[in-house]
Amino acid sequence: MTIREIAQLAGVSVSTVSKIMNGKDDSIRAETREHVLQIAKEYNYKPYASIITSYSAKSLCIGVILRNANQMSLYASGILTATQNYGYCVIFRESNDSSEEEIKNISALINMNVDGILLDPVVPDCDSSIKQLQTAAIPYLLFDTDRTDAYNLDFRQMGYTAAEALVNAGHREIACLIDQTGKSASFLHGYQQCLFEHNIPLNEELIFHEESLFPSERLSSHLFSGIIVFHYSAAIQLVKTAETLHYHIPCDFSVVSLKTDIQESYCFDISALTIPCTTFAIHIAELLIQIVEKKEEALSAPPFSKLNHTHSIDIPYHSRTKKVISLGSINIDNYMNFKELPHTGKTVTSPASVTLPGGKCMNETVGICKLGHSACAIGRVGDDADADFLYQYTRNYLLDTSGIRRSKGQKTGQAYIFVQEDGNSMISIMAGANNSLSSKDVADSEHMFANASYCLMQTEVPIDALIKAGELSRKYGLTTVLKPSACSQIPNRLLQFTDILVPNLDELNEICPGNQTMEAKADFLLSCGVQTVIVTLGDQGCYIRSGSLTYSFPAIDVVTVDSSGAGDAFICALVSYLLYGYSLLSAAKIAGYAAGLSTTRQGTTSALVDRHTLESYIRRTEPGLL
Repeated sequence: MTIREIAQLAGVSVSTVSKIMNGKDDSIRAETREHVLQIAKEYNYKPYASIITSYSAKSLCIGVILRNANQMSLYASGILTATQNYGYCVIFRESNDSSEEEIKNISALINMNVDGILLDPVVPDCDSSIKQLQTAAIPYLLFDTDRTDAYNLDFRQMGYTAAEALVNAGHREIACLIDQTGKSASFLHGYQQCLFEHNIPLNEELIFHEESLFPSERLSSHLFSGIIVFHYSAAIQLVKTAETLHYHIPCDFSVVSLKTDIQESYCFDISALTIPCTTFAIHIAELLIQIVEKKEEALSAPPFSKLNHTHSIDIPYHSRTKKVISLGSINIDNYMNFKELPHTGKTVTSPASVTLPGGKCMNETVGICKLGHSACAIGRVGDDADADFLYQYTRNYLLDTSGIRRSKGQKTGQAYIFVQEDGNSMISIMAGANNSLSSKDVADSEHMFANASYCLMQTEVPIDALIKAGELSRKYGLTTVLKPSACSQIPNRLLQFTDILVPNLDELNEICPGNQTMEAKADFLLSCGVQTVIVTLGDQGCYIRSGSLTYSFPAIDVVTVDSSGAGDAFICALVSYLLYGYSLLSAAKIAGYAAGLSTTRQGTTSALVDRHTLESYIRRTEPGLL
């Protein structure tokens, strides 16, 4: 294709084409210039002047200098898209984070007679590079650098938008995790501006730097309810740390991060503002071409970053429905089935055994979660594989296990449960690490009591830990529920901290020995400070005594397979439906259904009924109860 042919196609003179292609077109109308350039692009025309390296000749080629390979991966796709759309080719050069190499790259592109250069400077103070470009009179744009004359992604707006996503979800204690770069500083300024405009005081202690070890104790103390993170990799590390400490996102805290449009999501989908690197690269490449071609038409607005989703954002920890604390034994339950239970002088054999998570603390927290609430567990496990198994099991539920601690050199508690064909059972317990639970452990978990409504306690752990839990429950206004399991007496001090006492008949007779009636023993416990006594009677139902209220109701009619977890199922449902606003009598009746249904399957945690199943059964048998 010759210049004469280009002129003929364009309907202009050869001299007009020559002036346009050699940059001497100031006197030529913009419409004519654009028409000629479009035909030259279509036919890949190269003027003779470009062969002899005249700096003013058009080459229809753009040069791009990026500081390193990472920047190449971020911007190359967008620049290629824009240049191809406008009929330009592109030459990429990499400076390898060297200012000296940057100067060499500029010289090389000038010698290649490119029409313009996009420069991603190694350092903001790049005056030598700018002078070199200006001397060559070549159009250029600076980008992705901390200079006022550069084109940059709006990280300030991203910081504002990320913080505002948490503000809109109700958060006020919002942390910020950044690095030391200028972009991160802009992100921080946006965060600060958002807090200011929403009348939220800035807490400098909630601004963390990646260079420092993230203070995990800030998680346990809930000093912030949400956090925005500048680097997606840092957000992933934060989530992994939280998972290691058995925190749940977004239940315990919400996370919003930045994320480039080429980064893959972590297995946990973190809510992120996608940094629009590709569309930004298209924008600056189009802007440079507009300058090269001396166009005056307006371009589309720079790209704006939007939140991809809200999967890791929820209402603040302190605003959600209050949790239920369970403090007590954590065991591995070892089940063996017998035709009849063993007794003195008789050996029996079992055809099979089953191992399941158990212990009243574990049973009750899992049961609470199955019935629609969140729970916290306080207890002790060993430093063995059984503890690993229990931690892994709890990941399936909205269960805060930060109050469960390992006891070095001790075994996790073991329960040996012998189940007879008719469902009756007997249990032997090896306490193990359960015996090491102390009042200090409970005190160290005090923050849990600040956002809880009920504290469930069982006497299979040291009494001083229970008394401390009772004290904290009074301090924070929690209702306490005590299950007197495996104990011969309850200190008056603990009874004074007990609002609801739920023994079975054997346990009632053990803590209140003598020949008095069940009713008399319940009255005695009320005189000791207990507010309500509920005696579970197995297949005979239960008896309730509270103030002037005395009530009994029968058990539901089911085929019993294993009754070992019925008491835990009863307490879980009782507390869950009291939280749902039911009266004591209605909640106790519902709890009776939950206890009965739990006996139809073997195990404790595995047999605990979920809310949908429980309510479906009740609607079929006693619809008025719900």
